[in-house]
Amino acid sequence: MMKIVVCGAGTMGSGIAETAARSGFQAMLYDPSVNALDKARGQIGKNLQMLIERQKITARESDDIMGRISFSADPGVCIGDIIIEAIIEDVGAKRTVFSALSRINSPETILASNTSSLSLYQISRNLDGPGRFCGIHFFNPAQLMKLVEVVQTSETSPEVINRVIDFTRALGKTPVVCKDSPGFIVNRVARHYYLEALQLVEEGVCDFSQADSLLENAGFRMGPFKLMDLIGNDINFTVTRSLYEAFDQAIRFRPSPIQEEKIKNGELGRKTGKGYYNY
Repeated sequence: MMKIVVCGAGTMGSGIAETAARSGFQAMLYDPSVNALDKARGQIGKNLQMLIERQKITARESDDIMGRISFSADPGVCIGDIIIEAIIEDVGAKRTVFSALSRINSPETILASNTSSLSLYQISRNLDGPGRFCGIHFFNPAQLMKLVEVVQTSETSPEVINRVIDFTRALGKTPVVCKDSPGFIVNRVARHYYLEALQLVEEGVCDFSQADSLLENAGFRMGPFKLMDLIGNDINFTVTRSLYEAFDQAIRFRPSPIQEEKIKNGELGRKTGKGYYNY
């Protein structure tokens, strides 16, 4: 049975660990913050309780799933078959994590980043065994969203990509393989779902709720402003700025001043209780 190590106990990391455990894998969730680990444990418990109430799983199955997840603030025990990094969107921080974990894991261990927009080449630069490194980009919430972008660098081994495809399918996900490029596929396309909606508000054409209502009635499951609040306005802004810089400050990727104002005011969405809406 493969052991999956997830680094970062935020919303995405805890969702990935829960997904792995629900699919029968042993999962370790690592974070240097004990408080973050406690919060993740509580959220996973709530998610499973909701499944029990909806009669999707039994109480015993819930216990079994929780039993397959371990929580640790000790990086020295982060040893597994697949390491998935889900920390802040910062190249330096990610390099530090992979440098440390590559030294204590087997050369056969797959090292993967969940980054949504950063260059995998830059993250893996100077990494021992770059052929085992790739991107496994889940979407929020990871335990519900089916799509996973499997991202290969110019050095990623085809065998590693095949193993990751098999792994994501075992999670019940739909893997799509793409090359290392700013924003990959989804975030490059999705920028304009957010940015055009923000532009409409800036021009006074509509407000947040009107834009969301119209797009939801057009068939989208969630409007752009509700979705940004769910993802986190800080994360969404970081991705937008990353693509803006990667494409030489192309106007079509220019961040909105509305986003910057939200960040300045700490209105990051659901996680802070206020974003484009109050929670």
